[in-house]
Amino acid sequence: MAVFRAMWGVLRALGRSGAEMCAGCGGRMPSPLSLVCIPKWFSSNLGNYPKKPMSSYLRFSTEQLPRFKAKHPDAKLSDLIRKIAAAWRELPDAEKKVYEADFKAEWKAYKEAMSKFKDQLTPSQLVSFEKEVRQKRMKKQALVKKKELMLLGKPKRPRSAYNIYVSESFQEATDKTAQGKLKTINEAWKNLSSDEKQAYIQLAKDDRIRYDNEMKSWEEQMAEVGRSDLIRRNVKRAGDITEN
Repeated sequence: MAVFRAMWGVLRALGRSGAEMCAGCGGRMPSPLSLVCIPKWFSSNLGNYPKKPMSSYLRFSTEQLPRFKAKHPDAKLSDLIRKIAAAWRELPDAEKKVYEADFKAEWKAYKEAMSKFKDQLTPSQLVSFEKEVRQKRMKKQALVKKKELMLLGKPKRPRSAYNIYVSESFQEATDKTAQGKLKTINEAWKNLSSDEKQAYIQLAKDDRIRYDNEMKSWEEQMAEVGRSDLIRRNVKRAGDITEN
């Protein structure tokens, strides 16, 4: 079970789902490589949905994960992913071509199976299915993205001056409820002098520098593993810090 969970994490971290069941509706995930959920009512009526084959790199990753985990039992999943990515880069071209050939053969078989599957759908079934897919995708994308970035070890976003103040003051607030504490802290923040706020503004600037440095390193790692889609196009500068 532990190996399966770790494998699921690798697939998620590489931008794939890896889950066989949709937590939201109980429907079957068509593929470990897909974010599309087949509704339970649909899959139960129409049988097994053709599964997309793993890409060459994903197949290599799933094969190597148990081995790397055994060698590095205390390593974080993000570190294991980097090690696997490095091993893939160093893999001789001849061995890579074996993975690529397997993928091409399985992709051809998948396309044929998908064509046969679609042929058995009525127009109304197809419309209902596509509508359900769009709805599920929209609901899941944000959560999937958040989990993916967490597994990939993306640096935490920099905090604002106000957020740092809230974090520092929350435990000391005497109100019994979280809402009451936040209200009290917000009023206290408004009453701080400019000089008092300046200390938190400086902390926010320092945190922005920390974030920029960590993001630069993280994005270099993402480029190495082929996830250039996660690299920012517009980068904010450390000096762009406001009071809020």
